[in-house]
Amino acid sequence: MYKIVAARNVGLNIKQFVIEAPRIARKQKPGQFLILRLHQRGERIPLTIKSSDPEAGTVTIVVQAIGKTTSLLNCLEAGDSILDIVGPLGQPSEIENYGACVILAGSVGTAMALPTANALKQAGNHVIFIEGARNAEMVVFEDEVRQASNETYVMTDDGSYGEQGLVTLKLKALLAAGRKIDFVLAVGPVPMMRAVAQITGPLGIKTMVSLNSIMVDGTGMCGGCRVLLGNKSKFACVDGPEFDASLVNFEVLSQRNAMYRDKECESLKHFEKHKQEELAQLRADLVTSEIETSALESGEPDLASQEAHHA
Repeated sequence: MYKIVAARNVGLNIKQFVIEAPRIARKQKPGQFLILRLHQRGERIPLTIKSSDPEAGTVTIVVQAIGKTTSLLNCLEAGDSILDIVGPLGQPSEIENYGACVILAGSVGTAMALPTANALKQAGNHVIFIEGARNAEMVVFEDEVRQASNETYVMTDDGSYGEQGLVTLKLKALLAAGRKIDFVLAVGPVPMMRAVAQITGPLGIKTMVSLNSIMVDGTGMCGGCRVLLGNKSKFACVDGPEFDASLVNFEVLSQRNAMYRDKECESLKHFEKHKQEELAQLRADLVTSEIETSALESGEPDLASQEAHHA
């Protein structure tokens, strides 16, 4: 059981959680992620670690409510718990002194890119951070972005905040102005990362993308997160999540990510109709799991197990 010590809304359908996970906090590096499961019948979902505090024994994650599990997770508050968390997983970001680095992140992808931006700046790079969002309500962590970068640009689709346009528009503008760019990291929706690769590839700029492929076990055994790099298959959970953008087959990635879209939409619709019941059941399940865990640790069977046995 992993206790939520703090929870707050940071944007439209976007929530930040600080969770007790001391072993993960001691080991986490920029670019790594964790996999969590809310209850015993729940799916396992990967979430990037925004930051960690080894002294406090906590990790911070940011969750955008998109499907059933993320929507249910975002109903939780400080004092609630999460059943299972595994991490840190994946390969850390490659941190070197490249020179001028551009980071492009879309909305919640900003949280994923922040640890790498901080590390790149600390390594002596000139960091240019381009944050994009659909509208002003989805611009997150702007103050932290400005601290982690030397230059900051905010782009919104509707022009309600910052400059109007996609993050790729600002990237093109920088290049058109003759800015020398040595390294690019793109974190966000597949179409955005593919568009960035199409811009930087012909120019020979080293570009990495953080792939958000479907994951299950996080150890490379299930094969669910397989991605195609050139003619080679890699697993995002153990070989990534960051890969050379020039090698990624984005078409295959898009197809794989869409495999369960109909099921996901169906599950989300059911959840929205029964949100309060689902939340109440989750909290009841967590209480039961906590009792069972305490009983195991004390070496004594819990009352619920005894009653079930005698029944």
